[in-house]
Amino acid sequence: MTQAPTPTADAVRRLVRTLLADAPAAGRGPDVRPIAEGGGHSTWWVGSRHVLRLAPDREASACQRRELRLRDVVRPHVGVAVPVSVAHGEWAAGLSYTLDTKLAGVTGEEQDVSAIGEADLAALLAGLREVPVRQAEALGVPRAAPRSLEALRTSAGRAAEQLASADEFDPARLAQLTAAAAVKLAGQPGAAVLVHHGLKGGHLVVSADGRVRGVLDWTDAVIGDPTEDIAGLAVAVGAPAAVRAATLAGYGARPCLRGLWLSRCDTVIRLADRLQGRDERPVALLRTQLRRAWEPILLERVTELTGDD
Repeated sequence: MTQAPTPTADAVRRLVRTLLADAPAAGRGPDVRPIAEGGGHSTWWVGSRHVLRLAPDREASACQRRELRLRDVVRPHVGVAVPVSVAHGEWAAGLSYTLDTKLAGVTGEEQDVSAIGEADLAALLAGLREVPVRQAEALGVPRAAPRSLEALRTSAGRAAEQLASADEFDPARLAQLTAAAAVKLAGQPGAAVLVHHGLKGGHLVVSADGRVRGVLDWTDAVIGDPTEDIAGLAVAVGAPAAVRAATLAGYGARPCLRGLWLSRCDTVIRLADRLQGRDERPVALLRTQLRRAWEPILLERVTELTGDD
């Protein structure tokens, strides 16, 4: 397979000159700076108003092209801003790019979400349910089966023992999720909706007053288990805020608790993987995400999973 070229600042600047009418035609050109966290893309700030995302391979290019169409579909439903592409095409043979308008605000890792911001998250979750599944499927959005919480619980149990030996986590905390509870919190295949599947703090755009003003990076979207987005929010903004937002969006106790335990198991596994050298994400970030997901909520203390929501 042909090795993709490594984008340089000069190459990015030359590309941007052809895309922006107000870009300088000579000299150094527009200010371009790489963004540290770019997911599967090489991502650059372009001046103060744009973001350039360069797909590194053909698979990522296909996802990016699908994302451009999907953003137009979800925008009327979700109640928060979704980036707009002002230009898109290929930056190398078969490799796509999109130049997007920058959304005003900072990431959810830099600014806490307020109570009003939780209502924004509720509108996002409710809006995703309203996106027509057939329309998303027609764009090529894949289906994903619900994960087995019991299998995840088993993996988290092993990871928790590793964290205990490093004095990072008390594995007794996982005992709250019994085998019987994991069965009761199994995913519901018939409840599939459009799922962002990447609602981490870095993909939330938050204003100084704690409002959620936008959601970035829709490349991992699937049609599947909505509790995955509740889990993502638990990691991004903390378990209590995530459950409050999901409840405002109309989700009952069962999906809220399933999302909570997905996030808790995931964060234990990810931190153990990092300490074992199997994950490259910053340790401090993974510790923060684990702390957020394990924040106590009243719902888990008062809910008995004996019947329907």
